[in-house]
Amino acid sequence: MDTPVPPPSQGAAAAPATGPLPRRRDRHGRGMRGPIAPPQVPLSVSRSDAFDDLVRDAAERLERRWPQLAEVEFAVQDVPPTNADTPDDDVVPLGRLISAGASGKGPRNRIVVYRRPVEIRAKGRDERALLVHEVVVEQVAELLGLSPENVDPRYGEE
Repeated sequence: MDTPVPPPSQGAAAAPATGPLPRRRDRHGRGMRGPIAPPQVPLSVSRSDAFDDLVRDAAERLERRWPQLAEVEFAVQDVPPTNADTPDDDVVPLGRLISAGASGKGPRNRIVVYRRPVEIRAKGRDERALLVHEVVVEQVAELLGLSPENVDPRYGEE
């Protein structure tokens, strides 16, 4: 059985038959409805997203020179773990290489960059990008058993 549709109320005005509907303010008076910007344009990028992009850019740049880095996982963590093996308790690591081991059957090699220590050491956006790149180069150099200058000839340049 179909349920009957109630008739429209007597006092309601009919919508115009042609043309677009006029834009109205929302019922709470907070402005126009709808998005402010198109969906492909980010309204804001968080600091952690921007940092992730810096690590990704540094990894992609090195991957073009060293194709074997395609097998390496690059990751970002906010802070290093408290049980991290550090030779000196006063030194906070900026990055870390977690190797897969000699067998290669376990998880992939992983390079982790620690966001908060890097952000604290860098004074501006350009310095942060340079420091992220240097940390990634140093960890890749450790993985490959090379010096950072051999991994990236622009290492250490400002």
